[in-house]
Amino acid sequence: MSLAQVAAAARRSAALPLTLAVAAVDIDGGGTVGVDERTVLPVASASKLLLLAEVAHRLDTGALPADRVVEVLDEDVAEGTGLLRRLSGRGWTVEDLAWLTASVSDNTATNALLRLVGRESTARLAQELGLDHLTLHDKVRDVRGPDVPPVFATGTAQDLARLVTHAVRGTMSCPAASARLLRWMRANTDHGLVPALIDHDPYAPGFPERLRDGLLVANKTGTDTGVRADAGVIVGRRRLAYAVLAHWDTALGPSTERAAVHAIRDVGRTLAACAGRRTAD
Repeated sequence: MSLAQVAAAARRSAALPLTLAVAAVDIDGGGTVGVDERTVLPVASASKLLLLAEVAHRLDTGALPADRVVEVLDEDVAEGTGLLRRLSGRGWTVEDLAWLTASVSDNTATNALLRLVGRESTARLAQELGLDHLTLHDKVRDVRGPDVPPVFATGTAQDLARLVTHAVRGTMSCPAASARLLRWMRANTDHGLVPALIDHDPYAPGFPERLRDGLLVANKTGTDTGVRADAGVIVGRRRLAYAVLAHWDTALGPSTERAAVHAIRDVGRTLAACAGRRTAD
């Protein structure tokens, strides 16, 4: 199956009242495909990949010790996804916070890391990697008033797929930082979007090396009001970096949300077939 089929799967949603942006990169063959891949959209927690990339870079250059303990401040605490606000500890290592951000998209851990490295550093890294529109605008907030940015982050499917491509190729900043980001992505527990219909074992050993038979997935998702996002890599006979973003008007009701999730999963099923493995029925 060719990458053109991925674009065809994305275009099947054209009649739906939503925007579905898709980008896919054949890591080994070099082919790319996209549908509305340059459209700037809210990307929710998928953008945390950029923050984690900056943290990985600092850990592997020694600018930031992995075992440095960071105190979680009251200003860091956010509702939504995560565990830290439910735990009694207030001091966590940088690597602890990174694992929590990657695995359960912990908003409090995200805010602590973002306070530590600063949004300016993520903007510089995005510029260095050619991610022209991937931007963290603010920390994660429970309520967004008129005096703060309207969304946490925006970006394009192209930029998110490009960031994953850098990680897989080892060119994110250095090979060690790239590998670290992929290990964090592999720990993600949310497989409800692109991987949902993919026949894969999320705990199978070997990543990022190919399995003899089967697929491996590493990804980062994002969920917000009217937003679903997923960026990652599928490793089969081919290695495909991808990003799929859905955005819709929530006034249209829950049926549009269900349609968005179904469309993302359909693209995921096609990506899996393109990578070289059957998908779940």
